[in-house]
Amino acid sequence: MKRRTVVMGLTVGTAVPAVGFASGARAASRTSAASSAASTDSSLVFDPDSYTELTTSITDTTGTAHEVVYHFYKVASYVADPVDATYQSLNVSVPVKIDGSVVDASGAPILFANQIGGYMPSSVANATGVGAGGGMGPGGPGGPAPAADSVASRQQLALAAGYVVVEPGARGRSLVDSSGTYYGTAPAAIVDLKAAVRYVKFNRGRIPGNVNRIVSAGVSAGGALSSLLGASGDSPAYDSYLEELGAADASDAIFATGAWCPITDLEHADMAYEWNWGANLLSSGSVVDQTVSKALAGAYGDYLASLRLTAKGFGTLTARNLDEYLVKTHLEPSATQYLAALSDADRSAYLAANSFITWSGGRATFSWADFLTHVGARKKDTPAFDAFDLSAGENNEFGTGTTANRHFTLYSLRHEEGASARLDSDIPAKLHLMNPMHHLVDKVNGNRSKHWWIRLGTKDSDTALTVASNLAARLKNLGDDVDTSYYWDAGHGADNDPGDFIKWIATVSGYRS
Repeated sequence: MKRRTVVMGLTVGTAVPAVGFASGARAASRTSAASSAASTDSSLVFDPDSYTELTTSITDTTGTAHEVVYHFYKVASYVADPVDATYQSLNVSVPVKIDGSVVDASGAPILFANQIGGYMPSSVANATGVGAGGGMGPGGPGGPAPAADSVASRQQLALAAGYVVVEPGARGRSLVDSSGTYYGTAPAAIVDLKAAVRYVKFNRGRIPGNVNRIVSAGVSAGGALSSLLGASGDSPAYDSYLEELGAADASDAIFATGAWCPITDLEHADMAYEWNWGANLLSSGSVVDQTVSKALAGAYGDYLASLRLTAKGFGTLTARNLDEYLVKTHLEPSATQYLAALSDADRSAYLAANSFITWSGGRATFSWADFLTHVGARKKDTPAFDAFDLSAGENNEFGTGTTANRHFTLYSLRHEEGASARLDSDIPAKLHLMNPMHHLVDKVNGNRSKHWWIRLGTKDSDTALTVASNLAARLKNLGDDVDTSYYWDAGHGADNDPGDFIKWIATVSGYRS
């Protein structure tokens, strides 16, 4: 039964009555392989008539407010046999009228926006409108998304542009059941996102929008998962996990990928971090353990060589030319764009306060060493990701069973347990399942996204600046369409051009409203 609820304002209020589920989750456990044949499971059939009609005002990046009427659907679970439907559920928002004009979104691109941060669980089960899900933001569980826009959320901007918005929840590393078993560690989050994509594609024609034009978006760990979703489309490596959940019998490949400050390539992240930030002090003013830092930084060269990345004007990227590549390809263009947009007076003041920059002919130049000094304090101690004391979130991400935290690199493991220590046997495979570079280098995936939007702040020391640049370089080497930009002086989670992303979706998808 259709119900109409009118809610004005940027964010839908809590006064909205609960809406009916578009699909039900089965409580019974599976007892045979036949029960995982989700393509015939009626619980995965989307009901196009079970929605609440909402009205909201969305202000775009030009400051223009738009009245948007949309249909808001809540899907109880996107898999037939959910482990935890609180997280394995999704919401769909479909615009039907914008500024009084009727919208036909049947052929619109679909923004598939996760709100995952820190590899923590993300739920949309209690959301009452578009862009109101509860990810793991800076404020903790249920806090704001880590890259919340000052004007409107990315999802709201997409809705105001006439796109369909799908917001999936996913399990995360901190989930633990009554027996003490962790059930959201790797690879749960990416398996859930793939299952959600399969649900959308399985319901082609029932869920409005063009399922061949799904565009993923995510920030931080969500950016890593967005990248992984784009890189690993239809990889058989995930099939057993998806079958266990009763995922829909459909493709999980997506058309395009948006990734902001992706925290990814975790097995090499400590090396990359020390290569990048090893000389920088902590915020306390103390120096990190230089023996550890230099050992990790030194190992990074071998990994970089294994990637066989090339770039015009640089040839093969190595530990010897990577700094210059970053400066010329990403950092100086970022500073140039930033300074060019300032007034003459503001530009002069900025340059006076940052004398390491040479401004000539409308272009900024500087050295890598001076840039590192400009950034200042590094965010993390060493090792940044596989902490010796198992205290990092990523140690929890690779937990298993009743073991909350595990080492996932030989360097950290052997530092603690000796030179003969070996990683647990399941770790290598799980690292591959969680790393987009595996699907782009080790086993090049032909069903990956071919369009990529990658963004990162130049002062983001939550990870190394090389992680995003390596991803972009490899994709370019593969011939993909890659739009990469670093935001000058911006930190973790920055999104300085949200309106451009919305326009980019229309451009790459060929959509004309």
